Amino acid sequence: MKWVAAPVALSAALLLAGCTPEQQRGFLPAGSEGATNHTDGITGLWVTSWTVLLAVGVLTWALIIWATIAYRRRKGQTGLPVQLRYNMPIETFFTVVPVILVLGFFAFTAQEQSKIESRYENPENVVEVIGKRWAWDFNYTNEDVFFSGVQVQTDTEGEPTEETMPVLYLPVDKTTEIRLETRDVIHSFWVVEFLYKKDMIPGQTNYMSFTPTKTGTFMGKCAELCGEYHSMMLFEVKVVEQDEYDAYIKSLREAGNTGEAGIDLNPNQDRFYGDQAKAQNE
Repeated sequence: MKWVAAPVALSAALLLAGCTPEQQRGFLPAGSEGATNHTDGITGLWVTSWTVLLAVGVLTWALIIWATIAYRRRKGQTGLPVQLRYNMPIETFFTVVPVILVLGFFAFTAQEQSKIESRYENPENVVEVIGKRWAWDFNYTNEDVFFSGVQVQTDTEGEPTEETMPVLYLPVDKTTEIRLETRDVIHSFWVVEFLYKKDMIPGQTNYMSFTPTKTGTFMGKCAELCGEYHSMMLFEVKVVEQDEYDAYIKSLREAGNTGEAGIDLNPNQDRFYGDQAKAQNE
């Protein structure tokens, strides 16, 4: 497969040399570059794929336009042109090339997916994320503390208010496993700049494994239509240095948020978390 990858990569590099940074990453989110150990590979697969497909599309349309012009009916011509029953070289070409393209896309996609889906044997950091209508709970398993979120509220201009935004803290450069659970319906955990999302299925534990490699704040949201306030099921991920992460964990412990928020809690957060939401807003 290397003999296919090398010329494709070289062609893509030459084609993208004159493109803007946005075009070079295929118009993916700006903060995605180097956000985790997987994002650059995902970006490379995405950009290479649409570059190859764009080249195939240009060639196909060029041949169609050429055939339309070269073999058009000219003035004074009557009847039908010579009818060919088959053309073995052309038919072979249009059979073999698509098969090669499909196999190539499948192989590189499967290779990248295998990297993304592989779980760490001994992750340095483990967080259980629980989706609920319409917010998030975060159990920091190794530290035995938790954060319980409330539904994001908006200001007079319809923008989310920072004090109601659930925030997931992760230490930079630490192998991390996210265990995904849901307390009610199907949700989907999506950190936009991480270029990856995974569904949260009732009665099933799903996993995401990655290493955050860049500090910063990243936007997250539920990517599965889950009810009336689905659009407000937002959160943020803050990737920070270890000292700041330890300070945050300490603040949760001092606030009494020890133990775990289980998936057996009441899914009606307005009833169950009303007092806590009020306290957080104060």
